[in-house]
Parts: sequence; C-alpha cells; structure tokens
Amino acid sequence: MPPPLDDLRFLLLQVRNADDPMRGHEIGCFERCFGLERGQVDVIDLLGEAPTGDAIEKADVVLLGGSGDYSVARGGPWLPAALEAMVGLYETSKPTFASCWGFQAMARAMGGSVVTDHSRAEVGVTWLELTEAGRADPVFGPLAPRFQAVSGHEDIVVELPSSAQLLASSDRVENQAFNFPGKPIYATQFHPELNREGLLLRIGRYPSYLPLAGATSLEHLGRMTPELDHVDGILQRFLAVAFPDA
Repeated sequence: MPPPLDDLRFLLLQVRNADDPMRGHEIGCFERCFGLERGQVDVIDLLGEAPTGDAIEKADVVLLGGSGDYSVARGGPWLPAALEAMVGLYETSKPTFASCWGFQAMARAMGGSVVTDHSRAEVGVTWLELTEAGRADPVFGPLAPRFQAVSGHEDIVVELPSSAQLLASSDRVENQAFNFPGKPIYATQFHPELNREGLLLRIGRYPSYLPLAGATSLEHLGRMTPELDHVDGILQRFLAVAFPDA
C-alpha cells in the first residue's frame, strides 16, 4: 500500500498557455483520481521554466500533463530543457506518471520517436487492448483485456525507447502505454485521469474537436460516451507500485 496520501507531495509539469481554461481542470482531474486534497499538487509550466533539481527532489511523485496546443514532434525552444528534466526523472527513478503529451515527451526524452499523424488522431473514447506484459503488470493487469479510456492526440509515438515495455495498444496506434521495468515510471497515451464528465467538459471547451470524436454536438458525444471510472484504478495502483514498502 502507498503511504498516507496526506504525506505525499505531487508536482505536475504542465504545457499550457496562461489563458488555457483547462489549466485548473487538469489539476482537478489528477486530484480526483488520486483522492488528493487541494494544495497537494504543485505546478510548473514547462513553457516558462524547466523544473529545478530542488523542485523535483521535494516532490514525492511527478506528473507529466500537457495540452494539444503543443507538440513534442514539432518542438519549441522550451522543449530541450523539459526533455532533459525527464531524463533526470528516469535516472533518479523518481515515481512518475505521464499522460498524453507527457507520454510522448517521456518517450522522446528516452530515445523514442514521435511524429504528427492526423490520419491516426484519436479523440474521444478509444478501445485499448493489453499486451501480454500489460496483462501481467500490477498496474494494468486488473483491467479487462480490452477496455475503454479517453484519448485526445494527433502526435503518435512510433518507436518506444529501448528500455521501455509496451503495455497496451489500440487498433489505430500501437504504442498506448509503457513502463520502464525496475523503475516506478508509467506513461499512457490515453488519459486515465479523465472520466466521462471530464471528457465532456474538455470537448465543450474545445468544440473544434467534436468532428474528430465522431460527434455532431456535445449532446451527441454525451450519448456516445460510457462511464469510464474503471480507469481511475490505474493511477491508484501506480502509487502502490511506486511505494511498495509503505
């Protein structure tokens, strides 16, 4: 079991514009899934600064989030320092969970390859299938062999780092989740922190994504979208793996 949640400090590395209405929502989604109190998640936006070694050391758990407004494949002047920080997370075995943009960034930081491919974009609810390694994994194994989760991306990890282990795939995108065996680091292309309510709120803020989700309106998307609370357990089990002796 993980240590008491009250004793843990979380650091979320975001990539979001100052006026992005989902800045706070992303924090709230992680708080909900982990069962955290407000104020337990510190935030650094990678667009403005890379995390210092001191900030990383003070955190018990690092979360990598992001935004569809920024691309790991296309990059930017702020990206090299961000990727260097992620290499540091790996080298120090810092408990880390990376979602969506963070999945792509961690893959690239550790030697994987990321491309933008609109033909394989996934927005809305995606069916995923566990690999053999995923079925044996303590974080992913309790899921059904095929399960649904929220996706929202057009950048694709086409090659995983050599040290990574593939845990899940979709029909359209092979690399959907990985971990680094022997390290408390997991990454998902999909959003385990987003449930049905969270998806509808996100798409409501970004209605241009509705066609990519196969919906004609937000109401249509609501009718298409099942409850997704089963994926919350991914993050909760991640803590148990990250702190096995607590």
